[in-house]
Amino acid sequence: MKFKKWISATAASLLLATSFLGTPAVAHAEEGPARTIAQESIYDLLVDRFFNGSGTNDIDTNTQDPSKFAGGDFTGLQDKLKFIGEMGYTIVSIGSIFATETYDGSMPTSYTTLEEHFGTAEEFQSVIEAYKAKNMSIMVDFPLNNVSPNHEWAKDVAKQDWIASTNNGQVQWDLTNKDVQNALIEAATEFASTYNIGGIRLTNIADADTQFINALIEALKGTKESFYVIANEESDANFDTNFSPATADIYRNIFKNVDMDSSKLMEPLSGEKPTQIMIDSLQTHRFTFDSANENMFPPTRLKMALGALFMLPGVPVVQYGSEIAMNGEAKPDTHQLYNFKTDEELIDYVKNVQSLRNQSATLRNGDFEVITNEDGLLVFTRTSDEEQWVIMVNNTSKTQRVDLTPDQLGEGKMLNGILQEEKVRINEKGVYPVILDREIVEIYQVREDKGLNVPYMVALGLVWLLFIGFVVVIIKRGKKRRMEQDATK
Repeated sequence: MKFKKWISATAASLLLATSFLGTPAVAHAEEGPARTIAQESIYDLLVDRFFNGSGTNDIDTNTQDPSKFAGGDFTGLQDKLKFIGEMGYTIVSIGSIFATETYDGSMPTSYTTLEEHFGTAEEFQSVIEAYKAKNMSIMVDFPLNNVSPNHEWAKDVAKQDWIASTNNGQVQWDLTNKDVQNALIEAATEFASTYNIGGIRLTNIADADTQFINALIEALKGTKESFYVIANEESDANFDTNFSPATADIYRNIFKNVDMDSSKLMEPLSGEKPTQIMIDSLQTHRFTFDSANENMFPPTRLKMALGALFMLPGVPVVQYGSEIAMNGEAKPDTHQLYNFKTDEELIDYVKNVQSLRNQSATLRNGDFEVITNEDGLLVFTRTSDEEQWVIMVNNTSKTQRVDLTPDQLGEGKMLNGILQEEKVRINEKGVYPVILDREIVEIYQVREDKGLNVPYMVALGLVWLLFIGFVVVIIKRGKKRRMEQDATK
């Protein structure tokens, strides 16, 4: 079995290596000082629901009650650094980590003290540095409003005029009060200055005016270089990304089934700033839930959706567990404990697609042009002075063909399919016939057509030699075993 696994791994490595031979060097997502949020991809998780790395902070945890703390902690995040890193994410958004009465951080009691279930300040800083060493950054939620009635400010007699209302068991600050604004700015900047995080996501901002939010953003960005500030609500403030609550609805409705109306595909991509693009969020039902309700196979639907999102312009935001088709209609069911023992096919798919995105600056920042977009059939290009890519998303119920022309790709070109390993050359009619089976995404690199790919043929020959060698070894072992059995009779 070890020999067989070695052959499989060797063959895959050889074929992957040859698929990039002869192509120009591409920039890596982690190279250079000019990294912007448009180059990032965000993995969105909840500390408590990810991985329990230390039993020392398991205070009254209960994994059988989904509304209680389950034990996930900072140590668990550090233990699973390789797992997240191999999927290609560059930012890990870990929710609110301040002292809280609820596992998801939605009832904070402080803006300074960290939640003891998650671990110590030293453990948190250790996580930050470990991820930074692998060119990933940690982003933390900072809730501007809707805190616990037991929040340290709410219990302070001198701050009672800071409270505007109490609804749904939560306290709402008077965000027009200058003292409240100054206190929030001070708390947020102190947190950002204390820990070497890469960014903050401001949450519960609906009652805050734009002028105050801009002042907060400016103060946060003044704490360090290359610091991102985003939100999970719509706002006209100077956030690094656009956010629209309709984005997830648009992409969910396009990809939850085949042959869906995709006419709204471009809506989330408008605007000068990059847009957070997603198929669900930690506040909504899971994409798996929608696709299952359509009687579709969720892993296939997720491949279609994520394959497209990672290639579109914008900042992909993916919820933890999407790569294992986590289900759920509402929290806490949507915030399940992560199961690390599930099938890895979808995980490997995310790794492959994100590896391409991270290796190519063009796939992240290149010019974007739609060639075809009709009822689930989407073909677009990402182009720069260095390279060109064609992405075909066949989210339909049948095999599709799109004829590309030399005017679109250039003369003397060929398309090298990376995921399905298909080569497309110009035909006798002077077009490049791109044909793709139903429910598949393919990413084609446009290259000069130099005839036979000799390195690929050599690698393929080596694969066959390895396979033949494996068969010979098995036959010899079988003969030897039979001879030994005959000798003992």
